[in-house]
Amino acid sequence: MHRGLPAAPGIAIGKVFLLGQTGEHVHRLKIAETLLDKEMTRLDFAAAATSQEIEIIKQKVAKEVGQKEAAIFNAYLHILEDPLLIQATKDMVKRELCNTEFALQETTAQLVRQFGESTDEYLRERVADITDVTSRLMRHLTGQPAGPLSEIREEVVVVAHDLTPSQTASMPRNKISGFATDIGGRTSHVAIMARSLEIPAVVGLQDITRQVVNGDLLVIDGSTGEVVVNPDAKTLAHYRQTQQKYAAASRKLKKMKGVTAVTRDGYRLTVAANLELPEEMANAQKHGAEGVGLFRTEFLYLNQRVLPSEDEQFEAYRQVAQQSLPYAAIIRTLDIGGDKFFSPLNTAKEMNPFLGLRAIRLCLCHVDLFKVQLRAILRASHFGKIKIMFPMISGIEELRRAKAVLAEARQELLDRKIPFDRNLEVGLMIEVPSAALTADVLAREADFFSIGTNDLIQYTLAADRVNEHVAYLYNPLHPAILRLIRGVVEAAHNERIWVGMCGESASDPMLTPLLVGLGLDEFSTVPASVPQLKHCIRSLNFSECKSMAENVMKCATTEEVEATMEKFGGKVCLETPV
Repeated sequence: MHRGLPAAPGIAIGKVFLLGQTGEHVHRLKIAETLLDKEMTRLDFAAAATSQEIEIIKQKVAKEVGQKEAAIFNAYLHILEDPLLIQATKDMVKRELCNTEFALQETTAQLVRQFGESTDEYLRERVADITDVTSRLMRHLTGQPAGPLSEIREEVVVVAHDLTPSQTASMPRNKISGFATDIGGRTSHVAIMARSLEIPAVVGLQDITRQVVNGDLLVIDGSTGEVVVNPDAKTLAHYRQTQQKYAAASRKLKKMKGVTAVTRDGYRLTVAANLELPEEMANAQKHGAEGVGLFRTEFLYLNQRVLPSEDEQFEAYRQVAQQSLPYAAIIRTLDIGGDKFFSPLNTAKEMNPFLGLRAIRLCLCHVDLFKVQLRAILRASHFGKIKIMFPMISGIEELRRAKAVLAEARQELLDRKIPFDRNLEVGLMIEVPSAALTADVLAREADFFSIGTNDLIQYTLAADRVNEHVAYLYNPLHPAILRLIRGVVEAAHNERIWVGMCGESASDPMLTPLLVGLGLDEFSTVPASVPQLKHCIRSLNFSECKSMAENVMKCATTEEVEATMEKFGGKVCLETPV
């Protein structure tokens, strides 16, 4: 058995279609100076052909999968237009009088090293985009035929070192039952696409491509991260039975759409959705989400040539506000660093962007940019129940500065006689330890908290969640994390404000009993996880969860925490609903 990272839930059983890595080493050739114009033209034609090819894929994905997934290919198109690639390749050809293929190969290698060594997860994930675009460019330069994906004729499990969005989009969907890759994480493109297509996937298997050959029978458990090559009859029968149970459970979970998230003894919680694009609202409603607990606004800024206008942002926020009714939509203000790939902000590169000028810090350094977004959100609040949330607040000073800019934006709209919700709630994310430790102070000047566990865990434990060497340290059940969560909840409730959670931990049903016991008021998760969380909450008794949480808070180690939770009934939320 091989174990990787569960990327998309479900069981897939099928024959292996092994997708080999493409691309061979290109040798350096000397060219005459008189051929420079010809080389420039060749690269321009290859770039145009690649752009056309990507546009076709983008339209196909938009039609068959959705606008969110299609938006991934905007980054591809901008890579083709960015001087970091095309112009740098041309400059090398002119400077060293070498063939275009070699210059492209060297420029790509330099970009891959630069982004691959970044401490920023977003930048590291752009490596796959760069290599996919340049492999297509190289194919058009050399006249190579397209890859073998179109050759799939029967239902298979695709195994690859990695899968790019364009590769995934090119596959015949009715022939793919699962994905397994050597590399990747839960936020990699293949994971996102697999979840959108509801195809089981396991990523980060390290060497699965070396462990299989075409035609092998492969079992993928996208819920546990387990992969079995050529299982014996007993193992195969077990997974086929599990597959049937999973399908039955999925059908029953759909009944959770219209029910409320209330425990057996009457403790009412809210289960909302995390969204990245307005188009995802339909998916959130389909799964029964009670509004939007986190709407990320970064899509408006990343991979754009120019900053989004106030009207452009207003339309996006208005759409979310109206479609969320009768529930609320929490819009998080811009949460990126100035080093994001192809962002038009053009701020200086930083040694450690995780600890640098990002999120609320960036906005407070670019107040004009911040005001444009705030005015757009305020205007949209007239059309629904919008709440504003500030990311990465480290202390009361930042919260006050952000609220002061918001007050200026409100006054500007009043001066222009533009309507907005004057009672709009203002909250903040608790994702920095200093914010968690001063939550009592922050709670006096905020309307709500939302705990962002992804960053809170890595900042508190000093462990990069995507670094395989320290991944063992990244654990939401570390006593330090649990103490911070408890402190934040208590501080919020003492000031009579509510507190939610929008990080990955909110999506984990194994953690739900503990989080309910710690007193959370809201869970915000990916839309597909909403039914499971509702089922879980409805199967719990709040008084029992509270008692278990009190015992957990006495634990000194993660192992003790896990043992205490297991004694309570660790798998209670994984049972199939009746």
